[in-house]
Amino acid sequence: MTTTDAAPTSQAATIASLRESLCSESTPLAVRFRALFSLKHVAQTSADAGEAVAAIEAIAAAFKSPSALLKHELAYCLGQTGNAAAVQPLRDVLSDLQEDPMCRHEAAEALGAIGTADNLEILKQFRDREGEEVVVTETCEIAIDRIEWENSKERQAEKLRSSDFASVDPAPPMAESTSTVEELGQSLMNESLPLFKRYRAMFALRDLASPPDLPTAVPAVLALAKGFADSSALFRHEIAFVFGQLSHPASIPALTAALSDVKEASMVRHEAAEALGSLGEEEGVEETLKRFLNDDEKVVRESVIVALDMAEYEKGGQAEYALIPETAAA
Repeated sequence: MTTTDAAPTSQAATIASLRESLCSESTPLAVRFRALFSLKHVAQTSADAGEAVAAIEAIAAAFKSPSALLKHELAYCLGQTGNAAAVQPLRDVLSDLQEDPMCRHEAAEALGAIGTADNLEILKQFRDREGEEVVVTETCEIAIDRIEWENSKERQAEKLRSSDFASVDPAPPMAESTSTVEELGQSLMNESLPLFKRYRAMFALRDLASPPDLPTAVPAVLALAKGFADSSALFRHEIAFVFGQLSHPASIPALTAALSDVKEASMVRHEAAEALGSLGEEEGVEETLKRFLNDDEKVVRESVIVALDMAEYEKGGQAEYALIPETAAA
């Protein structure tokens, strides 16, 4: 077959191939994650609305998996697409009381990321539900505040500091101002403030830590690390997530301590493992991760597998941690 003959391979075939990889329980977890990130890329960048919806449907199809780690990542990726087609699958996950709380939390956060006001009703329902898991209640609270902020006059008036990160975060960074690392650190750890405002301080500190050679970078990382002492597991897990985005070596001691603490919530430990994976080229990180390949917590074991795969990618200098869709469809 000539190159010309192969050229018409359709995006639909690519999406179908990626969907097969993502949904197959026999496919190695690391490969499934790469397929997921490829589908997210298609959903975010395709000029064809039908292709974007097909990629979203492919992601949502994998919610049948027994892996809470994979399902929570599916929810995150659906939220990042910003596509209305992702809303119903996310609502279904949030509404499923038999689903792992980590997945339901991520679904709520994703609805907040999509940002449309018609999601407020379901978020308020689960924020106020009697007996609800704390991590779900707190996430719904933050998601509600984010949507209300997104649709407010305050939002239009705010001048946000430009960020190195393309992610849609649970809360925007604090408005551009003269706030110092010390002041933001105080807001971060002030438990009398609403979580949304504390998250805004968190993401402002993140932005002050990038690029890593900024004079504020190491002080900001150290201020963020204090967040691991917070009483909220959701808050601690978000600190680990931010460290994964930053990939700053100064975060390694705090991440290692969080992963090593077997009394820590599994959603925090798993996020710490993945954050360490983004630092895989740093000395000693892979050895640390390998110590937890047989951890008692399944979500931690699976996160270590993915993190070690990420570490290999970091060493290889690839442009993006994902399958190349054309290759996946070959």
